[in-house]
Amino acid sequence: MDGTVTVIDKGAVRIHSYMAPDDSLNVTTQLIESPARVIAVDAQYSLAYADEVVAYVKGLSKPLDRLIVSHAHPDHFNGAARFGAPVHALAAVRGQIAAQGDGQDPTGAVIPSVDITPTAEIVPGAEVIDGIPFVFEAHHGGEAADQLVIKLPEQGVLVAQDLVYHAMHLFLGNNDITGWAKAVDDLAAQPAYDTVLGGHGLPAGPEVFDEMRRYLADASELLGDDGEAYKQAIVARYPAWGGTVLIDIGNQYLFGAPPA
Repeated sequence: MDGTVTVIDKGAVRIHSYMAPDDSLNVTTQLIESPARVIAVDAQYSLAYADEVVAYVKGLSKPLDRLIVSHAHPDHFNGAARFGAPVHALAAVRGQIAAQGDGQDPTGAVIPSVDITPTAEIVPGAEVIDGIPFVFEAHHGGEAADQLVIKLPEQGVLVAQDLVYHAMHLFLGNNDITGWAKAVDDLAAQPAYDTVLGGHGLPAGPEVFDEMRRYLADASELLGDDGEAYKQAIVARYPAWGGTVLIDIGNQYLFGAPPA
């Protein structure tokens, strides 16, 4: 297996957190294994790694009930069709994905829009799935315009996806550091969750919120009008963090493509 799987035992629920390798942005798919089924959160950027996740699910010998897409960035929905399950998302996220049209795998292969557009709408609120209470929350602003957060209150699990990265440089292309910092504060104010699952990087505990706050404050200080200067400065402050390519991608949105 090329990706890294971390298994967290929460009694009636086991979390299998699959992080892709560096060449696919270290994007993380969460697999929530309940007594009789598996629920996947986010579908990987590379189709090859989506296939690896699906192969892992088959090894659990439980049906894949649904795929939930947390937000409308391709690294989280490109592999949706590979999961062979109904694709759920917030209405706003579904609309944003549909508006993007066909996708593209990192290999250059075209991914038809029908393969990546969610078909089922998530309405924020509480839902019991296979005897496990889930809470679905819509958050606005931050890493993306609209994002879904999933809580498992009885297990103390917060599936934050791209509102939280763990030891990975942040994609700032949405240009909303203030909104992101507010979202982190909102999540951190809920102390009942001892396991925090982010969209890039390995699982973490609540200490990840302070790490995110520091990084966002540093990014706000360092982000001027020169993308390369920003990259050098932020990497110097966080030399051990992975995902530097995410800085490059964000800079393309903030400053435009670098000269050829």
